[in-house]
Amino acid sequence: MFQTMSVGIRHDDLRRRNRAMVISAVRRAGQPSRTEIAATTGLSHSTISAISADLIQEGILTESKATEPTALKRGRPQIGLALNPEAAAVLTVVLSLNFLSVAVIDYAGQVVAEEQQRLDTLVMPRDELIGACVAIVRRRLQDPDLDLGSVARIAMGIQGITDTHARAMLWSPITPLTDIPFADILETEFGIPATMENDCNMMAVALQWRDPERYRDDFIAILLSHGIGMGLVLKGTLFTGTHSSGGEFGHMIHRPGGALCRCGRRGCVEAYAGNYAIWRSAMNMSEDAEPVDVGDADMRALAARAREKDGPEREAYRRAGEALGFGLGSLFALIDPAPVAMVGVSAAAFDLIEPALREAIAQTAGGQHSTSISFDTEPNELPLIREGCAMRALTFVDQEIFAPGVQARAISGKHVA
Repeated sequence: MFQTMSVGIRHDDLRRRNRAMVISAVRRAGQPSRTEIAATTGLSHSTISAISADLIQEGILTESKATEPTALKRGRPQIGLALNPEAAAVLTVVLSLNFLSVAVIDYAGQVVAEEQQRLDTLVMPRDELIGACVAIVRRRLQDPDLDLGSVARIAMGIQGITDTHARAMLWSPITPLTDIPFADILETEFGIPATMENDCNMMAVALQWRDPERYRDDFIAILLSHGIGMGLVLKGTLFTGTHSSGGEFGHMIHRPGGALCRCGRRGCVEAYAGNYAIWRSAMNMSEDAEPVDVGDADMRALAARAREKDGPEREAYRRAGEALGFGLGSLFALIDPAPVAMVGVSAAAFDLIEPALREAIAQTAGGQHSTSISFDTEPNELPLIREGCAMRALTFVDQEIFAPGVQARAISGKHVA
């Protein structure tokens, strides 16, 4: 009896693993043929045929149109496999300084509906901020075009420190409020599993999916916006720390007792490189001046003036580059140089930041190979944060719901209250 049970368990585990491998191969490749999946996974053609037949019957995968053979691919046209967009859906919620957005993402990873809202996060009372997040999710879920039963997960990304299990926002520079269990609140309100994610970590997750060749084993995503944040991937795994979201690069100390930071401390990297810090320096304001919210248009205009002539604007970007460079150099001394993605509105001004940044890195122990350190830029963080949240949620659906064999229609029978 024990022998039979043991074999049965092993068979179920093997089936789940193989189904997960096929789903993952399709998600990464887009519309691969069964032959291409075999090459990627190492599974036999017979195994892939059997699994794909099951997944198609369950409504998880679909067959795509045949592609004509090319000079490099002779023979009969290959039938591709694709993710069925209607198999499931996830919701992403992104909360940043004075801005809230929600998007409905289908199972194939496409945005099918979204809503954005301006709000004053710095002064909103706790109940109003929570209420705004709940209300925007409710409006999307009440969309008559959305099959509520297909919504498998809600993933929320926020700037700041989230707890170890990604259930709550512990602290964020966008609000004086602390310890808000957003994931529990949304899960209780709507009966849909929810997670809470650090925004920069989600940028790193998105980069892994977008460009797996460049962003694979070790890389860094740095947010250059109202605040300075970091998503760090080591050995292909997102670093999240033991008690927080990890990677609080912006609040490493650049100059002890230096400029005032939004976090209330002094001398942080962010106090020299955040948008408000660059603006404060360019306007010849005191380093003790309270951080202010500077619009993206104002930052673009500031960068344009810095490019036109030497002056306080250009010096402000030089100081930002210096702070970022010394911080990165110290980090590279620990983990070795790695590709860096600069993300956010100030990434569009990286030409003003880079010279001082590289000069500072070269002065550190981590700058021994500073010329080989490569940078890429992305001026808009929202799509990356949203994409990272979506991929985290969809991967959960792949591995924990569909791989074990739960059909799409059984994801959720819950309805919005």
